[in-house]
Amino acid sequence: MITVLGASGFIGSNVAAYLERSGLEFQAVARGQQWPAGPLGHVIYCIGVTSDFRERPYDAVDAHVCTLIDFVRCASFDSILYLSSTRMYRERTGVAHEDDDVSVNPLRFEDIYGISKVMGESIVLALGAKGRIARPANVYGPNQADTFLTLVLGEVRAGAIVFRTAPEAARDFVHVDDVAAVLAKIALGGKQRIYNIASGVSITNAELAEAIARLSGCSVTFARDAAPAVLPRIDNERIRSEFGFTTMPLIDALPSLLGSRQ
Repeated sequence: MITVLGASGFIGSNVAAYLERSGLEFQAVARGQQWPAGPLGHVIYCIGVTSDFRERPYDAVDAHVCTLIDFVRCASFDSILYLSSTRMYRERTGVAHEDDDVSVNPLRFEDIYGISKVMGESIVLALGAKGRIARPANVYGPNQADTFLTLVLGEVRAGAIVFRTAPEAARDFVHVDDVAAVLAKIALGGKQRIYNIASGVSITNAELAEAIARLSGCSVTFARDAAPAVLPRIDNERIRSEFGFTTMPLIDALPSLLGSRQ
């Protein structure tokens, strides 16, 4: 039995859909619902605030920490898989591995997201063998709320796209269907404590802009004050070696994503 908490969100709803397609026994708990009484089996904790955490910082802390504490104190479960984020590696350079140290600074408002995720991870890892962590990269797919990618693609109809981050800025993108499948596998039998869920390949804004312009005919430019941030490449050796993980490259998925926007 798998219990998906946060099953009305983007990742959670896709996890529930994958479990249903696969014929696996599961129950889905939507946002605001109380989890069922009794044993919950293997829990996938998808409750979280993502793209709008700057406008909802206290909601983010509540979702990532407070609700989690209430759950682990009161619920009956065999294991819990907590969704964190590769944003934890923002201060690193080179390649980011699961066992690398992460750094947060309370003087930076933006770090409230990372601080809350660090606390959530610590709570889950304190459970010993019952607790696992998944750190997804930039998850994309149909019907997604506002993210960097959806905001960029949302400008297609206007015929002109302006990137607010520099051409050399690079991100790792991973398809939500592949994320959902590997989350289920980790929940049911993952051997490690922490997993990066990523393609392992970073795509620069320049590469993304060229592909969008070629496929859509849009004018694509970069703002003069575009931020030069370059994030580390996310190592995904653990999920590749343990689960044979692969994911659809974002460039290959762009025709479908653009088609839904035009």
